[in-house]
Amino acid sequence: MKVKVISRSTDEFTRERSQDLQRVFRNFDPNLRSQEKSVEYVRALNAAKLDKIFARPFVGAMDGHIDAVSCMAKNPNHLKGIFSGSMDGDIRLWDLATRRTVCQFPGHQGAVRGLTASTDGRVLVSCGTDSTVRLWNVPIPSLMESDDNEVKPLAVYVCKNAFRAVDHQWDGDLFATAGAQVDIWNHNRSQPVNSFAWGNDTSISVRFNPGEPNILATSSSDRSITIYDLRLSSPARKIIMSNKTNSIAWNPMEPMNFTAANEDSNCYSYDARKLDEAKCVHKDHLSAVMDIDYSPTGREFVTGSYDRTVRIYQYNAGHSREIYHTKRMQRVFCVKFSSDASYVVSGSDDTNLRLWKAKASEQLGVLLPRERKNHEYLEAVKNRYKHLPEVKRIVRHRHLPKPIYKAASLKRIQNDAIRKKDERRRAHSTPGSIPRKQLRKERILKEVE
Repeated sequence: MKVKVISRSTDEFTRERSQDLQRVFRNFDPNLRSQEKSVEYVRALNAAKLDKIFARPFVGAMDGHIDAVSCMAKNPNHLKGIFSGSMDGDIRLWDLATRRTVCQFPGHQGAVRGLTASTDGRVLVSCGTDSTVRLWNVPIPSLMESDDNEVKPLAVYVCKNAFRAVDHQWDGDLFATAGAQVDIWNHNRSQPVNSFAWGNDTSISVRFNPGEPNILATSSSDRSITIYDLRLSSPARKIIMSNKTNSIAWNPMEPMNFTAANEDSNCYSYDARKLDEAKCVHKDHLSAVMDIDYSPTGREFVTGSYDRTVRIYQYNAGHSREIYHTKRMQRVFCVKFSSDASYVVSGSDDTNLRLWKAKASEQLGVLLPRERKNHEYLEAVKNRYKHLPEVKRIVRHRHLPKPIYKAASLKRIQNDAIRKKDERRRAHSTPGSIPRKQLRKERILKEVE
């Protein structure tokens, strides 16, 4: 006779020391867990509510400027460093960890309009309305503990016209300035090595492509977006939109795509190879979008607007996933994602820089492995049940200031009126005489090659 004995070793379920966790064995057979979906739904609902409870996105404000903050730049070589320039010509390097000024770069006689750092993070380039381009030596991180140092410029290049923006190649020694024309400069030469102009209008912003160092995009006051190739003697392509574009940002993970921050309160994502149609239209802002910056992951971007709010969008979503605002924050002129995609920095008209969390309810500090696993599990459960009405309502809800809430409802009413008017006009016209135009193509007036 054969006898089978169920046996188990005591090592499998006995703790070695009293601080250890008890081992729990679970059978995940769905036949034994008939209430699994309802239990997970309740967990998703609670996770969504807890996210709202713990949503504290504002980390702190950095004050020191005495005029509106007009531009910012990240230091690619130092995670904690960020540069800011203001309308009174003051440039500062900030330490985000301590939220204090590390050093100042005095010299500009007018508003600082553009800041950018070289690839190695050792040289800062600034330009402004005083028609000068200045190169500065950036203090190394080991000296960043000292307070309020003043740095002398390495070089000053004087030109005839005021500048509106500057950007450095992601990989190379060239940088570009935008003003009456687009000038390409080398660190070691006092005159531009190349100049581009297409029309007589002022260029407002300029951005180098992260993947192809010789390609850059600019926007101009004639409502155009132009793509230049430094290897060619003339501009490559140009589109004219119905409103002016204030800023451009390339997607660092998909370098053929860029997003334009427009004066009509929307952002438009384009594929540089196919400019006759926008890939996506990002709505929600109520006034002109002043600046835009992509996260290093390429999955989302942040925008700052004249309506006094900062919004974060998924790269392929039509509506924002997050909106940040404070009572004291005025019109936002510049925004930047931190180099580790954890924080957002905004600069506004009220002379302050503000530091925000990229994920509003994210827990700061070091997480234990069990805590991290729990956060990941709750995120997965929320994602699984996000389409259900109750979870969807809680996740989407944002508390807005009264003026923004009223302006949004007014804008909705206006858009509905325009849509109804179009439908009535189409209903009382000859079939086919008024073609339907997609929003993604509607704002593009023409493409020039």
